[in-house]
Amino acid sequence: MASVAIRDVRKSFGATAVIHGVDVAIRDGEFVVLVGPSGCGKSTLLRMIAGLENITSGEISIGNRVVNNLPPKERDIAMVFQNYALYPHMTVGANMGFSLKLRGAPKEEIDSGVQRAADILGLGPYLDRFPRQLSGGQRQRVAMGRAIVRDPQVFLFDEPLSNLDAKLRVAMRTEIKELHQRLKTTTVYVTHDQIEAMTMADKIVVMHDGIVEQIGTPLDLYDKPANQFVAGFIGSPSMNFLKGKVKANGSIGFEGPNGVKLPLKAAPANSDGRPAVYGIRPEHFTIADDGAEAEIVVVEPTGSETQVFARIGGEEIVAVFRERHQFKPGDKVRLKPDPTLVHLFDEATGKRLND
Repeated sequence: MASVAIRDVRKSFGATAVIHGVDVAIRDGEFVVLVGPSGCGKSTLLRMIAGLENITSGEISIGNRVVNNLPPKERDIAMVFQNYALYPHMTVGANMGFSLKLRGAPKEEIDSGVQRAADILGLGPYLDRFPRQLSGGQRQRVAMGRAIVRDPQVFLFDEPLSNLDAKLRVAMRTEIKELHQRLKTTTVYVTHDQIEAMTMADKIVVMHDGIVEQIGTPLDLYDKPANQFVAGFIGSPSMNFLKGKVKANGSIGFEGPNGVKLPLKAAPANSDGRPAVYGIRPEHFTIADDGAEAEIVVVEPTGSETQVFARIGGEEIVAVFRERHQFKPGDKVRLKPDPTLVHLFDEATGKRLND
């Protein structure tokens, strides 16, 4: 196992810069998820760690070695791809042991490594089958088994679950996390799915347009997003944003769209009248007599909770309730944000304003 250090890494394709000076420190044995929307540079960064893309400038270290100029096979990494990349003419066992065979390992070592990986992943009964005879989840396990057999210093996962159906994604998510807990191998995992990131990561790196917006634990990012982009990207349903201005003279509060009064626990220094964006997560609304009037637009019961789309001051918001309220479209209710859980962002820069 080994740590991974990414220092001021930049990547350009011709005159087009796609990675703009990224710094990430990954500890030995840590599970780190790179997350962001399509085109943010997360897969490019992973491929640079793997050696599949050249680095324009900066430095990547695995363990104590700078690997900028090392070919992939000398980096002691194993990569699991989105499309599994299995050899269709080889059995499961042959697929899993192929890297050791290429390395010239003795047959006993290959058989032992394949059997160990098969035992870990529950693939023992399938070793003599071909990939076409397996389900999507089983093929993904074979791809993971091939990585385990190599016993690398670092595992790299490039959106490995995106081809699976929703139920299987949840099951495989759990399997990958359990696998990491057993092997304790340093892991870098790329996804655009923030639920995968939240549930699997020790540490999340949120990327956007080739830069790192914030690095932290899942709950750090959820509770204290550094800016409006991170706040909107992490969490499902997304955080609600209402534009307005801070009221800090006399009673502290926030004047939202069309003069709607919203509660604040505290205001930043010298912020009276400052244009800002008021952020509140859907689950942090309650129904209260002193809340802001809202008109129900759509009600979506999911069983465990109810998502309510409503308008406050003419702006659409989403509220989530565990209780089973009998809301109907057109109903008027009073929704009150929890003032202790409000997030304030600068309207111009999107940076967080409150502690």
